[in-house]
Amino acid sequence: MTTRRKVSPEELDGLDLADPKLHAECDLTDAWRHLRQHRPVYWNPETGETPGFWVLSRYADVASVYRDSARFISEGGNVLETLLAGGDSAAGKMLAITDGPRHGDLRKLLMRAFSPRALVPIVASVRRTVNRLLRQALEQGTCDFAADVAAGIPLGAICDLLGVPDSDRAHVLALTSSALGSEHADATAADAWTAKSEILLYFADLARQRRDTGHSDVISLLTTSEVDGVPLDDDEIMLNCYSLILGGDETARLSMVGAVLALLEHPDQWQALKRGEADLDRAVEEMLRWTTPALHSGRTATTDTEIAGQPVRAGDIVTVWNISANRDEQVFCDPTELRLDRTPNKHLTFAYGPHFCLGAYLARAEIAAVLSGLRELVADMTLAGPSRPIYSNFLNGMSTLPLTLR
Repeated sequence: MTTRRKVSPEELDGLDLADPKLHAECDLTDAWRHLRQHRPVYWNPETGETPGFWVLSRYADVASVYRDSARFISEGGNVLETLLAGGDSAAGKMLAITDGPRHGDLRKLLMRAFSPRALVPIVASVRRTVNRLLRQALEQGTCDFAADVAAGIPLGAICDLLGVPDSDRAHVLALTSSALGSEHADATAADAWTAKSEILLYFADLARQRRDTGHSDVISLLTTSEVDGVPLDDDEIMLNCYSLILGGDETARLSMVGAVLALLEHPDQWQALKRGEADLDRAVEEMLRWTTPALHSGRTATTDTEIAGQPVRAGDIVTVWNISANRDEQVFCDPTELRLDRTPNKHLTFAYGPHFCLGAYLARAEIAAVLSGLRELVADMTLAGPSRPIYSNFLNGMSTLPLTLR
């Protein structure tokens, strides 16, 4: 299926966990286990002009940092790329990298669009889209599940919410796929920044068009709302649209692709799903744990403090690794086994605490629709060629997954 070079614990001190190639091409299972057991608060040293950062691998420590938005803030950036570059200019404007009362006010505003009640028509549309795309793939016989099926599901949902015209969606997908990762090992930081800039410019233009037009989408909600009595400015609207499109598309899509690959690699679980022995809601949670599409999240320490007895200085970069926490033996029984009936399953795929993922309900509904569609429509599936990983130190998953479906 997928073969990656196993990294041994002895290699750890020579590795840079900010290197996208490391995550794309290597199996870090043993290294993460070693860190959890022996070096749970690990210092990844500086490389060249890039600063070092703390690496948290244990579930309890990861959850503790997520929960404490006073000692560990998001406003310096919440991913390694921006933290290592010196910070994020969107701090205090974009929900994901805003803390304190303003974060609460922005979140409350956006939850009006992401509540289960508000999402009823979107979820119904997702189910129709999944069935349509799976039927098309079955008719073709062979497809790239990542491009031909998964790419059209979360992007369609978030574009519906944002009111992105159908004619623009392929372009938006291409941009989101390049902004946080790449299909290619030699992709440059400049490529990612170009894609991010184009996304920002696109939504800035769309927001200008939506002011006072009577639309009912999220962009219109943002253009007509106030936070603490003050209307959102153009930058705040543009940046939050950017955050929603990336968060709503990439992670759910990678979970869907990863779920199919997991079923191929675990035929007993595929058959349990087919026979209806696996509860769909539990299966969704296990796929979210198993795939963990966002490898890490980042914070900045606001004060001299300690984590698990390790002194941490004010201003230090602290990264929490969901991919390791979701395999913590202290929390999950046999964590390296895929069990669609796993319960309890308190994974950290959607983070924890104040920054718990705004789109969690929608993402769960999308993955449930895919698993349900596979169970009802697909009798058999096999790999039709090699899958390819995404190159990123933030995103985890496959950029291509060729399948033969019957």
